[in-house]
Amino acid sequence: MKVYISVDIEGICGVVDLDHTRRDGKDYTQARLLMTREVNEAARGAFEGGASHVLINDSHGSMINLILDELDERITLISGSPKPLSMIQGIEECDAAFFIGYHAPAGTIDAVMDHTYHGRVVYGLQVNGRKMGELDMNAALAGYYGVPVILVSGDKKTTEKAQELLKSVETVVSKEGIGRFAAWSRHPSKVREEIRKKARFAVETVHRFIPFQMDPPYELQIDFLQSHMADRVDLIPEIDRTSARSVTYCSEDFSKLYTMMRAMILLASTGIPRKS
Repeated sequence: MKVYISVDIEGICGVVDLDHTRRDGKDYTQARLLMTREVNEAARGAFEGGASHVLINDSHGSMINLILDELDERITLISGSPKPLSMIQGIEECDAAFFIGYHAPAGTIDAVMDHTYHGRVVYGLQVNGRKMGELDMNAALAGYYGVPVILVSGDKKTTEKAQELLKSVETVVSKEGIGRFAAWSRHPSKVREEIRKKARFAVETVHRFIPFQMDPPYELQIDFLQSHMADRVDLIPEIDRTSARSVTYCSEDFSKLYTMMRAMILLASTGIPRKS
């Protein structure tokens, strides 16, 4: 069995500030080490549970965060950006998925560093009228390929959302938000130990999980932070402009919807003001 792991950084234990998440942040080096150690325990647990292969996709920012020499030598790593399926690149080759270090969507109260894909671009995102974050969109794309998400780790709000969305999913709470940039955190070693144990159990009992799937047709709505970002996206012929800051796109194919979402966000990001 081949296990897929998508790993982000905002949901990692102890990560609470932008200085942890940006490559020029003074605490980034420590945060990327914590990220690497956490995903490594997930991989170890997967192998202990019977996985024959583990594919890890570095899914944060520029997607070159993980320290390869610190990872289990049995894993395969996808890194770098852009990738057609972004945070979920390579999912179609696998049988089950873990989401490690995930966070809640923009606008979630008491969630640590809540945002949706690009915090300086996206105000909100919906599919068929349902609010979606990275967890939802990535789980739906995994489901499109018939792959169930069987383990999710992150802050308390994220794990609560995972349980609501995915029902029988195994979860590990890394911290509990006090506000957007503050949290109660467990000791990293305790979080890593629980991740390893639950990863092993999830793989051992993989047949009890079912993929999360949404029914077509799909209507994606993105609300941008600024109207000039929607101006840029409105240049795409297939896009419908619905308000000053909002656009919609429709498709029968969720993978096309997902890649169009990534293209729209990338195009909109060209409207981020440059630093003087």
